[in-house]
Amino acid sequence: MYQRPNDRLKNQTCIVTGANSGIGRAVAVAMARDGANVVVNYVFGDESARQVVDEIVQQGGTAIAFKCDVSKEDQVIAMFQETVRTFGTVDILVNNAGLQRDANFHEMSLKDWQFVLDVNLTGQFLCAREAIREYLRRGMRPDVSVALGKILCMSSVHEVIPWAGHVNYAASKGGVMLMMKSLAQEYGPVKIRINSIGPGAIKTPINRVAWETPEAEAKLLGLIPYKRVGETSDIGAAAVWLASDESDYIHGTTIFVDGGMTLYPGFTENG
Repeated sequence: MYQRPNDRLKNQTCIVTGANSGIGRAVAVAMARDGANVVVNYVFGDESARQVVDEIVQQGGTAIAFKCDVSKEDQVIAMFQETVRTFGTVDILVNNAGLQRDANFHEMSLKDWQFVLDVNLTGQFLCAREAIREYLRRGMRPDVSVALGKILCMSSVHEVIPWAGHVNYAASKGGVMLMMKSLAQEYGPVKIRINSIGPGAIKTPINRVAWETPEAEAKLLGLIPYKRVGETSDIGAAAVWLASDESDYIHGTTIFVDGGMTLYPGFTENG
């Protein structure tokens, strides 16, 4: 039987959006390892979602899968309603679902611009709104956390680093940053704690071409002072800590998990 390293999230329920692959999957598994009930949200890939649930259950955790497009208001509301029916409430939201549709800006279609903003930014708005509504409805649960509720927004180093050829994605993450900070300012007084995680280069299916060959990885390492490409487990570990009471005084900030990418290593030779 898998032994939990810590019960920091015992008796809490966590929704992780986009949790059937990549960073979302690692976050879902990490949350369960620390005792949380987990809702594995996904929009495509029934089998991969079931695999995440099975992995959590095999390790002694509790999880359900829920298919929902986070950019659709009615589907998000239904997901939160089902979570409350199943587990009683929601304590943690990890706003992870996101995607890219890359193009040179002058060739970018309105459809691809809107699609990325709909999922990456509006999806986070809709889920955060429902989480905050639930936290305010049920009130404090001092037996499980000193916070009324926790929200983690999955941002990116590209909330601060411009990214030519990915303007829709960078704009969405810049929007996530100020949405997170504004929500933290508004709801901090009622003990809802809101932060972001800003991954750098992480080995996920979405960016496989950037790291899967030795040549590609060597080029990528030129952007990373710590000289390794991140693993999804690096994000999972940070997410669990940020969701726990160990980080209770961290509020309204982005924790970059990037091996130093935001240090702009191109300037190591004096620019």
